[in-house]
Amino acid sequence: MAEEKLDTQIPTDENGTVEPSNGNEDPDELSPTLQNDEDEEKEATKKKKKKNKNKKKKAPSEQTNPPSMLQQTDPPSIPVTDLFPSGEFPEGEIQNYKDDNLWRTTSEEKRDLERLEKPIYNSVRRAAEVHRQVRKYIKSILKPGMLMTDLCETLENTVRKLIAENGLEAGIAFPTGCSLNWVAAHWTPNTGDKTVLQYDDVMKLDFGTHIDGYIVDCAFTVAFNPMYDPLLEASREATNTGIKESGIDVRLCDVGAAIQEVMESYEVEINGKVYQVKSIRNLNGHSIGRYQIHAGKSVPIVKGGEQTKMEEGEFFAIETFASTGKGYVREDLECSHYMKNFDAGHIPLRLPRAKQLLATINKNFSTLAFCRRYLDRLGETKYLMALKNLCDAGIVQSYPPLCDVKGSYVSQFEHTILLRPTCKEVISRGDDY
Repeated sequence: MAEEKLDTQIPTDENGTVEPSNGNEDPDELSPTLQNDEDEEKEATKKKKKKNKNKKKKAPSEQTNPPSMLQQTDPPSIPVTDLFPSGEFPEGEIQNYKDDNLWRTTSEEKRDLERLEKPIYNSVRRAAEVHRQVRKYIKSILKPGMLMTDLCETLENTVRKLIAENGLEAGIAFPTGCSLNWVAAHWTPNTGDKTVLQYDDVMKLDFGTHIDGYIVDCAFTVAFNPMYDPLLEASREATNTGIKESGIDVRLCDVGAAIQEVMESYEVEINGKVYQVKSIRNLNGHSIGRYQIHAGKSVPIVKGGEQTKMEEGEFFAIETFASTGKGYVREDLECSHYMKNFDAGHIPLRLPRAKQLLATINKNFSTLAFCRRYLDRLGETKYLMALKNLCDAGIVQSYPPLCDVKGSYVSQFEHTILLRPTCKEVISRGDDY
């Protein structure tokens, strides 16, 4: 690079001799232009520093509570709508369809269909996010010695807060199932029940959330004693297999056969005795409709079921039950679960108390399942005769606990899936299972 030469005039006297310097000259006076430039540069630097300082002062206040950074409390109390101010909720796990349906993944026509359904997807994802946060909290506080009633009410009150309960628009989809040991499903404590959770219990926690009637049905099993781990693993892996095999145009019987194959590959040793794990053959997964937990199709967990096919746009609860007993359940124990029949038309009632109770059910639950504790919470008293009358008339259906043989153990895992036009979404999937 060439050196640049400066054209600088050196002061001389009239004879051309260089004038001596007294050493007191101010160099800045020799270059006013240079001085001005330097002053301007210093001023600009000062302003820049001041501006950055002001920015730094603002940062903490700006970070105090930015909407996107709002964190859930412990215990949870902030509605998920506040945690996601954009109104967009997390997508579940995406699984591509297999074989003949793989083309759907890139189909522009199918993508357009999904764009039209986005509000529905967002509603059910909101319900799923509530489910994930509630179960995470409940797992953190579960311990032997808890009263089952306290456990259920803590869970349900947390759901009510996080989902911002609002009549039939947002809330609990069905009673909290917390069935123990050989009781496979449909047990929740009635008011006054003193059952306590024990270290050696195997508890199925099955609860649901909904937004505008779009239901998330999801369950997991809790066992403090690691002796039961293979039993839990059997139902968890069988459920994952059922999800993997599900898809548009898939026959329900094929899903059941795949589930049974995985389930019955497990054994569990309990107190020195080895048990072959069995699928409970008269319990099934099911399709889910709007305000309708059982929408008509059953997903078996053994081979030889229906040849009906799954269809595009359907929601399914894929659930499996692993048992050390007979692998067959029957109704037993005191009933707690009830649900108004979805197709029940107008049926005349004679008892005024039954009419009054039906009005309460219609207003608060419609065709969503409920339990006796929920009626107590609404202030209903002395309603058992009226409830029996509604059941006898075919307006309401009772769902007693479902039990395998006494002394056996049952585990359950369940997820809600959506057969979208382009892919399969496991709506309720979380980091836990």
